[in-house]
Amino acid sequence: MQHYLLSIYQPDGEPPAPEVLEPIMREVEAVNDELRAAGAWVFAGGLHPPGTATVLRAEGGKGEVFTTDGPYLEGKEHIGGFTVIKAPDLDAALEWGRKLAAAITLPIEVRPMQDGSCG
Repeated sequence: MQHYLLSIYQPDGEPPAPEVLEPIMREVEAVNDELRAAGAWVFAGGLHPPGTATVLRAEGGKGEVFTTDGPYLEGKEHIGGFTVIKAPDLDAALEWGRKLAAAITLPIEVRPMQDGSCG
């Protein structure tokens, strides 16, 4: 089976208030439970805000690596979390992505992982 990355894009800014976020997270957990029951769930995780990122960049082919605080790209949206799933094909992965998008109410990018493995 192929592995797919379901990236969750969220807008910059403060997270929603608890009374808004809690029902959404219940829906997300229901999708995660469904993924697990189907044997499609591999792992998932949420990320800290993009300002906590550190970018490492090799430059000049001299073995030097420079460190920069903050995200690699500035933007109005960022990856806030992800889920890795197993699916027989892209159509099945897209169906899981649709369920996650409906639950979390944010855009989901579905991408196949190279060579179909996670390690």
